[in-house]
Amino acid sequence: MRPTADRLEGGSPYPLGATFDGLGVNFAVFSAHAEKIELCVFEPTGKREIARYTLPEWTDEVWHGYLPDARPGLLYGYRAYGRYAPEEGHRFNPNKLLLDPYARRLSGPIKWSDVLHGYPVRGRRADLGFDKRDSAPAMPKAIVTSDAFDWSRDVRPNTPWSETVIYEAHAKGLTKLLDLVPPRERGTFAALSHPRVIDHLKRLGVTALELLPIHAFTQDRFLQERGLRNYWGYNTLSFFAPEPGYFSTDSHDELRLAVRRLHAAGIEVILDVVYNHSCEGSELGPTLSWRGLDNATYYRLVPDQPRYCINDTGTGNTFKLDHARVIQMVADSLRYWATSFGIDGFRFDLGLTLGRTDTGFDPSAGFFDVLRQDPILGRLKLITEPWDVGMGGYQLGNFPPGFAEWNDKYRDTVRGYWRGDPGKRGDLAARLSGSGDLFDRRARRPWASVNFLTSHDGFTLADLVSYEERHNEANGENNNDGHDNNISRNWGAEGPTDDEGILKTRATVQRSMLVTLLASLGTPMLVAGDEFGRTQHGNNNAYCQDNEISWLDWEQADSPEGRSLFAFTSRLIALRKTHEVLRSANFLYGQDSPGYGINDIEWWDERGETMSPDDWNNPEGRALVMRRAVALEDGRIEALTLLMNASEDAITFTLPAPNSDREVLIDSAQPDLEPTPIGDTYEVQAHAAVLIRRRADKDA
Repeated sequence: MRPTADRLEGGSPYPLGATFDGLGVNFAVFSAHAEKIELCVFEPTGKREIARYTLPEWTDEVWHGYLPDARPGLLYGYRAYGRYAPEEGHRFNPNKLLLDPYARRLSGPIKWSDVLHGYPVRGRRADLGFDKRDSAPAMPKAIVTSDAFDWSRDVRPNTPWSETVIYEAHAKGLTKLLDLVPPRERGTFAALSHPRVIDHLKRLGVTALELLPIHAFTQDRFLQERGLRNYWGYNTLSFFAPEPGYFSTDSHDELRLAVRRLHAAGIEVILDVVYNHSCEGSELGPTLSWRGLDNATYYRLVPDQPRYCINDTGTGNTFKLDHARVIQMVADSLRYWATSFGIDGFRFDLGLTLGRTDTGFDPSAGFFDVLRQDPILGRLKLITEPWDVGMGGYQLGNFPPGFAEWNDKYRDTVRGYWRGDPGKRGDLAARLSGSGDLFDRRARRPWASVNFLTSHDGFTLADLVSYEERHNEANGENNNDGHDNNISRNWGAEGPTDDEGILKTRATVQRSMLVTLLASLGTPMLVAGDEFGRTQHGNNNAYCQDNEISWLDWEQADSPEGRSLFAFTSRLIALRKTHEVLRSANFLYGQDSPGYGINDIEWWDERGETMSPDDWNNPEGRALVMRRAVALEDGRIEALTLLMNASEDAITFTLPAPNSDREVLIDSAQPDLEPTPIGDTYEVQAHAAVLIRRRADKDA
């Protein structure tokens, strides 16, 4: 419907974005440095602009106006007028249609061409030039929405952190090859709550589904020119709009229904979010939204050369998260996802960037304070990636209370130990006991350490034991992308092999690492498919592989090997849920005794001897015994012992006193072994991990 008003009414500066009130739509957009902003209205296909209005009011640096009789479904964009002075950080160009940073729904994709840049790309003055071509035909348009969904009967699982097991997955790749899902729904939000998916997650035992970015993102021009796609989604175009390509219908309720069904199954939903940078790239990138609205406010610029973006993210630009309006945009986005879509938590990509100030990283940065005190966000699960590529860009353990952190030291230590690297026992002990050396401060708990063996970025678990070199040829970058130090081992052959000995070793090492993960204090995270042996054929940087390289192969899950590994993994998770000592909510240091003369945590070598300083420092030591014990509410003492043998030969372990009935709960070298009574010794096969419980009713 074509608007009938000749001009906008004054409207309100709050809330930001386009808000339908039943009689019309209020438009509000922030810009501290613009001199004028116009609202452009388009016909339903988005191809033709049918009206243009000047936002009549500017209040507290928010431009706003009210369009009477406008309705949800209206397509719009902005044009911002001001100085085009790149040397001073300003890049206003009214010839460029700008997407509302608060757009909740998008119409159409970006059509990449040079016209999207604020300067003539091939001009002799580079970004100092001024491009007068209209970019509207190449730009997606924002759509006015009216969100209404009944969450009144939804019950959030609210799983305690100490009981949380995270399953990291891609919203599309999880179900794209799942034949039980109707073809139209495969790879979409609708399929996330398909009975087969929920059954898989429930049988596995995970408590939270963490999705790679589902904010609307760009298909990068350089990837399209190589016939590839941005699969992971770490290049956000809109922080409020879900990615259109993940819907099977034209209703956003598809995602809301999926979340409700997952909640009903007791599964939380966590989103991987990218607020550290935008899809606009460096100062040579396109003008799509934030750059054209207020480049000098939204982005960190080089202080004495504001023509240039600070690139602490490695993507060309960095959001200025110490500015109140930028913090507001992110907090508003988080609240929107938490309230309108029922999201239970967030994992912040390059989270260190969110705490950067002009003097470096600050754990007391305003952004963290805003989240921690917020009555909605402060109660959600907040996970951060504690690094970026800027100066001082590694801050593991230095985030404030309330945040969990991806612990890459855990990942690297466990990989190195089971690969057979020398001198790993001391560091492994710290990681098994919750990484208190990193996190035990300011009343933080072991759950603050998100422990993982693999993530979306890098080898899968199966590839970790099958490849020693990356094999990223399909990415078209001459195999020069991705990590070059994977701490992996192929155990005798690079990639697929028919050698039964190598295959047996690989399977044992995978299971041993899983035993380690689920027996460690902290929050365990699995990557989708690792529970049944998913492979990316050695690709450790599949960010651009929107195909079978990245999608889960459900036929592999149904293979004998896949079913066996799934059963083993689900048994491990069940043991973690059953035995409180495996998920203690407090750090343990061997200084407290829950009773009966044993300490809360103790360490021995394979001889049953207490570890001496020389033993800890012995680079050739490959065997380690850990016993943890806690007092249960009924007065009983629960004690479990973990035997680990990362050597090339079987070792007979002498079990530490006190001597009493014991049973093997799980043995990575014998995946089908049922709980088995044992004596005072137990032979642990090469590369194997064994979990033992003392069988007693009233003591350990």
